[in-house]
Amino acid sequence: MKILVVGGGGREHAMIAKLAQSPKVEKLYCTPGNGGISAMAECFDVSATDIDGVVALAKKLAVDLVAVAPDDPLVLGMVDALQAEGFKTFGPKKAAAIIEGSKVFSKELMKKYNIPTAGYEVFSDSESAIAYVKQQNSYPTVIKADGLALGKGVILAQNEAEAVEAIKDMIDGKKFGESSATVVIEEFLTGPEVSVLSFTDGKTVVPMLSSMDHKRALDNDEGLNTGGMGTVAPNPYYTEDIAKQCMEKIFLPTINAMNAEGRTFEGCLYFGLMLTPKGPKVIEYNCRFGDPETQVVLPMLKTDLVDIMEAIYDHRLSELNVEWAEGSCACVIMASGGYPLSYPKGIEIKGLDDKGQAEGVQVFHAGTKLSDGKFLTSGGRVLGVTAKALTLKAALEKAYAGVDKISFEGAHFRKDIGQRALKAIDNTDPLHLGYKDDMEDYIEENGVYLRQ
Repeated sequence: MKILVVGGGGREHAMIAKLAQSPKVEKLYCTPGNGGISAMAECFDVSATDIDGVVALAKKLAVDLVAVAPDDPLVLGMVDALQAEGFKTFGPKKAAAIIEGSKVFSKELMKKYNIPTAGYEVFSDSESAIAYVKQQNSYPTVIKADGLALGKGVILAQNEAEAVEAIKDMIDGKKFGESSATVVIEEFLTGPEVSVLSFTDGKTVVPMLSSMDHKRALDNDEGLNTGGMGTVAPNPYYTEDIAKQCMEKIFLPTINAMNAEGRTFEGCLYFGLMLTPKGPKVIEYNCRFGDPETQVVLPMLKTDLVDIMEAIYDHRLSELNVEWAEGSCACVIMASGGYPLSYPKGIEIKGLDDKGQAEGVQVFHAGTKLSDGKFLTSGGRVLGVTAKALTLKAALEKAYAGVDKISFEGAHFRKDIGQRALKAIDNTDPLHLGYKDDMEDYIEENGVYLRQ
């Protein structure tokens, strides 16, 4: 098979690396791709949001399957356009991709079908929104742009002044263009966060390994929100019991709700969850593989990804046994100096071989380009340095050993990726033992918490 992947970041590199393992694959293409992806797939200079350009490219290359990876082209309807021309695709159609494309749609879907989520209100004028947050007087409060905003359209306002500023920036200042003309104001949920990507053909839902993202730019969850500074899988807070609850109360109800709305979802549906004292709740949906969660989940997939994509397209996912490797996977993001604000580009990356890799790890390129045989930075998140091992501790040690071998001027990365997960595994964080926030339910012995 000849397969075209649309997109050009770390997630797409992880998808291509997994597709390359399939005996069914003869040739891989990617558009626009990046420096690291070009070592595994032939790249083209067609933008991921250029629907006509991608359809024309798919025709020219006579591909057998097109996997559309990023949110923007999915929300714009790229899958619909490709299917109209007879292409086999992976990814949801426009009508289903709205589950990420509009926060208002997803919140109202959850309210209508009793899917657990945070309480919320929707506003399109700043005056009413400001009056509401003042009346609620509950902080932190969550303010979200309705539309797509590169993973940066969520503000956690710690006080009234921050909330008022965020509302004015989004609605009046159009900080994210039309995406923030309408905002959702939500109650703040507490508990461990879990990301669960899932394969679905609209009938069957197959959750992938759970993962834990690290959104803040700096150690100890400080600094600005980013697209993600690292991930680990599986997430130790996501127990078998919680997985069952999620399947019954969230995953299947969401698939059924989308079907009932005439918006059957086919592809990868991402569930961003908060394990609150009252049980799991949905923070957000994404209509595609998460980034950088994909970089730790797909390396653990044993089943042929091509088989899964074809089964979803043919609505026969129930016939497939999707298997995962034992152990853990960790990914540390190396970012440009200044990210997530402004940062320089074109800085040479040292420590990579001619394929953009380093010994002992798998390096997924997010923002790189290849120029005269050298890898240069070309984005905020530059590399995802990833490692697998039988234990999370060993996977993290390998990933950080890989980071130590790579350098570029201004590079920054978090040094505490996976530390909270390690505490959960070692029983030094009481939250993973259950939903109880009440510390009276625990006794501490030598720094280890035990349920009474």
